Amino acid sequence: MKLLPAVLLRAGIPLVIMTAIGVALLVQGKTADGRATLAVGVIAAAVSGASVIYGIDAWGMRKQTLVHFAIMTVTVLPALLLSGWFTLDSVWGYAGVITTFLGVGILLWAFFFVLFTKVLARRKTPRSSL
Repeated sequence: MKLLPAVLLRAGIPLVIMTAIGVALLVQGKTADGRATLAVGVIAAAVSGASVIYGIDAWGMRKQTLVHFAIMTVTVLPALLLSGWFTLDSVWGYAGVITTFLGVGILLWAFFFVLFTKVLARRKTPRSSL
């Protein structure tokens, strides 16, 4: 699958669905729920769309990770800041969001790195018979 169509498909589906739900909630006057749903849509679309980066075999793991991190920084971090989920009345509120963003990102990256490089790679290796 070509890169751009894959990104549009993976990002477009959750974005369209969650935007429709978010707008419906906003129209109903459920501002906090609508805002949060729109944030989830942006986050799901960014994560899904950016996942194609890991299919670019010509890029090394470092480049894939740095590009993915840059995309998450300009999409997910602002969505978190605008979601209404965090109290942003001080510098510490913003620091908490950034810390949460980095902490969850590192944990998820490490989990999936181990899953795809160790666990699933081991399952693909044929076992020798005794």
